[in-house]
Amino acid sequence: MSTDGYWQRPDRRRVIRIRDRLRLVYGIPVAEPHGDGLAELILTVLSQSTNDRNRDVAYLGLRERFPTWEEVRDAPVDEIEEAIRPGGISRVKSARIKAILRAVSDTGPRAGVLDLGWLRDVSVPAAQQYLCALPGVGRKTAACVLLFAFGMRDVPVDTHVSRVGTRLGLFRPRAPFEELHDTMLALTPRGQELELHLNLLRHGRRTCHARRPECGACALARMCPSAFTF
Repeated sequence: MSTDGYWQRPDRRRVIRIRDRLRLVYGIPVAEPHGDGLAELILTVLSQSTNDRNRDVAYLGLRERFPTWEEVRDAPVDEIEEAIRPGGISRVKSARIKAILRAVSDTGPRAGVLDLGWLRDVSVPAAQQYLCALPGVGRKTAACVLLFAFGMRDVPVDTHVSRVGTRLGLFRPRAPFEELHDTMLALTPRGQELELHLNLLRHGRRTCHARRPECGACALARMCPSAFTF
């Protein structure tokens, strides 16, 4: 990305250099797909606008109160809201969770069955299209389900990945999230979707902060066109 604001998608070699530098700092994360797409979907909804601890407390509270997803689907919204209150904005999330579970029941390959395991047998675009048609589900949430639950080729772009990637010149400035996901997927070497997502996220949390990035301590400073401009 040049100083006059012109942006050109970086080549794969630049992405590899960034990947290798992040490896020196954070290592190579490994996490086998856990196979439970529905759990990942609800967990990702609960993660919105809160931290990991509150998300996990809300999820455990939901599962303790309602042992099956069918019970969550059929429960009154106010009872779901009470169960997930530690996660924040529980009124919005409870209504969304109930709507999602109803939609999965109505639109899956087996009527009335709450299961997303069948997604692993369809193409990534088809799986993305199905998930993004669910109430309140966007590309980031869909990517979390496909990557973390099924190990499919998708890369979630959250606020940290978006911020770090934009500052590094990986993304077009002010690009919409749909474009960010398409660009990230195109740039990521096959089989390294989990690694690049998690290491960019870690870097955003630990060093490349939104307001006061620690450029002086950043392992990527020499290859970052935005370094020391804040």
